[in-house]
Amino acid sequence: MDTIVETKKEKVQKKNSTKIFTPEEMAVKNYEFEVKDVNVFYGQAHILKNINMNIAPRSITAFIGPSGCGKSTFLRLLNRMNDTIDGFHFNGTVLHKGYDIYDKKTEVEALRKKVGMVFQKPNPFPKSIYENVIYGLRINGVRNKNLLDEAVEKSLRQAALWDEVKDDLKKSAMALSGGQQQRLCIARTIAVEPEVILMDEPASALDPISTAKIEELIFDLQKKYTFIIVTHNMHQASRISHKTAFFHMGDLIEYGDTDKIFTNPDKKLTENYITGRFG
Repeated sequence: MDTIVETKKEKVQKKNSTKIFTPEEMAVKNYEFEVKDVNVFYGQAHILKNINMNIAPRSITAFIGPSGCGKSTFLRLLNRMNDTIDGFHFNGTVLHKGYDIYDKKTEVEALRKKVGMVFQKPNPFPKSIYENVIYGLRINGVRNKNLLDEAVEKSLRQAALWDEVKDDLKKSAMALSGGQQQRLCIARTIAVEPEVILMDEPASALDPISTAKIEELIFDLQKKYTFIIVTHNMHQASRISHKTAFFHMGDLIEYGDTDKIFTNPDKKLTENYITGRFG
């Protein structure tokens, strides 16, 4: 499976080589995200410590590190999902396309439309496949049936699920397999046309074949969306991402090109984690 996925990655990277901006290009373009001097607290607990990171548009970034290191907290920071956690507070700056997402004028629902989220376990609603896909569109006031029908087919095609379910759109989403449910959740996310898709361990509950399909799907969708993924799977991070960030005990230890992180990291702590000497 690894060889198949790596070949797919190489093909996509060659085909979309102009989509990943160089540092020189980024000097005249907005980053997808700019994170500056961020510290996150839950009550008195200091969860993330002085984090600085820039993420380029239409790239795939992986967050790795042992459990409890702060990587999921950082992921949720990017679409303000930590706001609902008791005791959450932070200082620093988080910019999306140059705009401060924690500014008092920021509309959180509008932000989450731009920055979608796919969770660790597939979480389809107990509705039909069709209603799952258009859920966000209905919330946003779309009522035209032709537009909804078009969005369902387009999103399911993008999620590589259309051919499997096109004759069963009224079927309950709960009857799909785990891998199909996760692709349905991705279809539901992209139906509202976000700019970014955040993924928290998107394949941890799936079998190897379903995992490979999710990874190939990410490669295909990277033409249009920015992906930021939390994963405990070292092989997955090395296969799918352009950049990798290694977190440990709330610190961002190292962040850079994935190939370098996995073959020649700057920090001994990174090397120890990558090689399985701790974690």
